[in-house]
Amino acid sequence: MQDFQDNSDIFNLLSEGVSEGIIVVNADQIIVATNTSSQQMFGYEKDELIGKPLDILIPKRYHAGHDAHVDDFIAKSGKRQMGHGRNLHGICKDGKEFPVEAGLNPFEFYGSTYVMALVINITERKNREEELSHWARIFDESLNEIFVFDAETYKFLNINKEAQRNIGYSFEELYSMTPVDLKPEMNISQFEDLITPLLKDETAKVKFETRHGRKDGTTYPVEVHLQLSNLLDQKVFVAFILDITERKNYTENLEKIVEERTHQLTEALAVEKELNELKTRFLSLVSHEFKTPLSSILTSITLLGKYKETEQQPKRDKHVTTIKNKVKYLDTILNDFLSVERLESGKVNYKVEEFPLSKTVNEVVYNSNMLLKSGQQISYPENIDELNIKFDEKTLELALSNLIHNAIKYSPEDSTIDIKVEINDTGYAIKVIDEGIGIPEEEQKHVFNRYFRAENALLTQGTGIGLNIAKQHIENLGGSLEFSSTESIGSTFTLHIPKLTTN
Repeated sequence: MQDFQDNSDIFNLLSEGVSEGIIVVNADQIIVATNTSSQQMFGYEKDELIGKPLDILIPKRYHAGHDAHVDDFIAKSGKRQMGHGRNLHGICKDGKEFPVEAGLNPFEFYGSTYVMALVINITERKNREEELSHWARIFDESLNEIFVFDAETYKFLNINKEAQRNIGYSFEELYSMTPVDLKPEMNISQFEDLITPLLKDETAKVKFETRHGRKDGTTYPVEVHLQLSNLLDQKVFVAFILDITERKNYTENLEKIVEERTHQLTEALAVEKELNELKTRFLSLVSHEFKTPLSSILTSITLLGKYKETEQQPKRDKHVTTIKNKVKYLDTILNDFLSVERLESGKVNYKVEEFPLSKTVNEVVYNSNMLLKSGQQISYPENIDELNIKFDEKTLELALSNLIHNAIKYSPEDSTIDIKVEINDTGYAIKVIDEGIGIPEEEQKHVFNRYFRAENALLTQGTGIGLNIAKQHIENLGGSLEFSSTESIGSTFTLHIPKLTTN
């Protein structure tokens, strides 16, 4: 060590012009010389390291392995890079560690072996490498697809793992392809139109939606974020691809839900509007249907008081009959309203039993004959005298009466109301055919709605409840009520009564 120090002037002269740190140790790994760069690097004053063991500059956790490594190096006496392939660290006087790169060179001096170490602080390089490694991991491990392609040829230069996985092509295959090859709905002209603003520096980023085609032929919707960048001296495009399949599905489902909700709301508003119209119509018809017979009753009672003589009895009888008819009509209306309430509350009790059909038809026709207009007649059905059916008799009478009374009401004088009965395998069809005013085609869908009155029937007395009640009662017992009608020609209403087995 003394021999080396005696000639240190030569070492100093040569080493001070070198920016890297130089440290010379003897065979015992004792520091015999340093230059200014190494002193500054490790935080020591001039000559402060002379005579100190080399381990003072190495973190303790590396001491054991380092000694063996240096001994082996001296024994083989070869000039080489220290710790090649491994991370080397130095430690400053203040205990701060930093990465280093060391080149070792053994030499003989006055019969003694020395090693000169050229030490470089590679902290900045390591930081850059780690930063590059960090961004490389982000690039490769991103769950979004990332493509890098040449700005002139459009050939792919780099593709991350997610892009390769989702698109199904290998790296080798993609390197010979361009973005247009992945976009079945886009040609090169359309693609160039999209990237032109980037090339002209008119915008920093272009965003658009398209579809990507996989190697297996399937496609999926994507959102593309495209920007221009530099790779060394080469202009490149970087494309960040978001697979928006779930978003599209969600949007489509949301649109369907909105459409369904809108449809439901529209229907609800239509129903509400219809109910409001029904309420208005109901109040109007109640006012009219009650007011008219009550006025007739009041007039008849007033006139009755004027006919006091015995010979005026026929006139009194006429007004008494009018009062009776009007009271009966009011009673019918009230029963209809009560029947509606019972149907809605489910309080209707049916009594199904066997009875002759002719009995019910005879009673209904007899009562209806008193309502016939001048010249009107009812054509009685044939071949029903021996026909028994099993049903609720009161319900059949109610429905049949309603149909025949309507036929009389809406048919002109000198017309015929025809009643026909047909028998088939499933039951009986009782038809009431008139030659009346008929129902306008555009209004036929409302015929069985409660309180409905066709436009051509508004001047005829009625509540619009009868058909609704009859249909509900018949359907409750398994039957049906249907019709066909032609305006100004007439209507046919058909009661379908099912065949019920006798217990």
